[in-house]
Amino acid sequence: MQQLQFEASWDKQLAPQDRINIEKIFRETKDLTSLNILFSPIREAFNHKEALLVSVLVHNFADSPLVFHDTKLAYSINGDIIAERTFTLPDFVIPAHTSMPWTFIFPKGSYQMSSSFKNGTIKFS
Repeated sequence: MQQLQFEASWDKQLAPQDRINIEKIFRETKDLTSLNILFSPIREAFNHKEALLVSVLVHNFADSPLVFHDTKLAYSINGDIIAERTFTLPDFVIPAHTSMPWTFIFPKGSYQMSSSFKNGTIKFS
């Protein structure tokens, strides 16, 4: 059975309304097990360094932990790749049958300008 879990820093800093939103997304998507890994969108934003921040709920439906080591991800909108980057996150391990929120950061220069960055998807590339 899929479980929702928060990485320690998220658990401490997450605003109550954001937690409610993530729990809602989890309830709506926790049974979409046709793939071993699913990225459910939470929000997109830019930080003060003009980096694109893409927050997703990462569902690991597989029987083994998910690690991000030289893992290439693409952020696309309507099928067009807007950003692509290779991630190595040694402290971010998602246990089997667990969903965790995470924000993937695409630095300025690693994404294409778009009229909107909303309603995109992250996938392995």
